[in-house]
Amino acid sequence: MRLDVGSVAVRAGRLGLVAAMSLSLSACFRPLYGPTASGESIQALLASVQVDEIVMAQGQERLGHYLRSELVFDLDGSGQPAKKQYRLKLAGSETVQTPIVSSTTGRAEAGTVIGTIRYSLEDLSGTKVIAEGVATSTATYDRSIQRFASQRAARDAEIRLADTLADQIKTRIASVLAAKP
Repeated sequence: MRLDVGSVAVRAGRLGLVAAMSLSLSACFRPLYGPTASGESIQALLASVQVDEIVMAQGQERLGHYLRSELVFDLDGSGQPAKKQYRLKLAGSETVQTPIVSSTTGRAEAGTVIGTIRYSLEDLSGTKVIAEGVATSTATYDRSIQRFASQRAARDAEIRLADTLADQIKTRIASVLAAKP
């Protein structure tokens, strides 16, 4: 087997180029829970967010209650009072779809809860919007002939949905606050 010196040099050059590009791109990424641009810890910045009551349509307040509870705990679960610098305003809606219907009984066998939440992170005075967006997620549940079992399954789906939406909103807010000088 004969090695060509030119092909070895080309391979080494390509490897060096890939290594140089990897190093230059690694400077573009900042770990979310590392040092922030302002120097404060991300936990302190998240604890400084005041979560307002969530505006939901009539009859959908339960999802808003679960979501607000999750956000308050996720943003500042320490139990220590923190000085508030930001206000998180939320408004949303919930819909239920029943895509699977039994052909024999004519009853829905499953349900899907869809939640859409608009959020806006502002300074405490409300004069400057720091971040805004829409978080959307779904949670499915099995429906039963027993009414109480179906209601409990729907409520559990709302709790799972609120947890997922809270995680989305917290992550988006944390990424904005981490980069804010």
